[in-house]
Amino acid sequence: MIGRLNHVAIAVPDLARAAAQYRDTLGASVGDPQDEPDHGVTVVFIDLPNTKIELLHPLGDASPITAFLAKNPAGGIHHLCYEVADIRAARDRLKAEGARVLGDGEPKTGAHGKPVLFLHPKDFNGCLIELEEQ
Repeated sequence: MIGRLNHVAIAVPDLARAAAQYRDTLGASVGDPQDEPDHGVTVVFIDLPNTKIELLHPLGDASPITAFLAKNPAGGIHHLCYEVADIRAARDRLKAEGARVLGDGEPKTGAHGKPVLFLHPKDFNGCLIELEEQ
């Protein structure tokens, strides 16, 4: 059901510093910051030959990243995103197998302009999973 790894998301306390580190220290191709108000984050994508890194920073006080950074002040891996061919079919299959879909269960538009869903980390070995339709 899942396809390739789309990205690894890392929550960061200082978005500009983290982006500069990937660009200047690691020599990566770093995109511009983009606000995602529906998700409460500002993101920067780093393009790699085989996947992407998504740097996440809180956008507003209600951001889910604020709580994550409160527990992990230095930042850290927040979630893994896998591609799926049909997000609603994937959701229905996962729910039938007992997995919990976060939110209202309906896909939202993600940072790439495609439908996304998040799966409860307690159902996936402590790892928050994002599914993105391709």
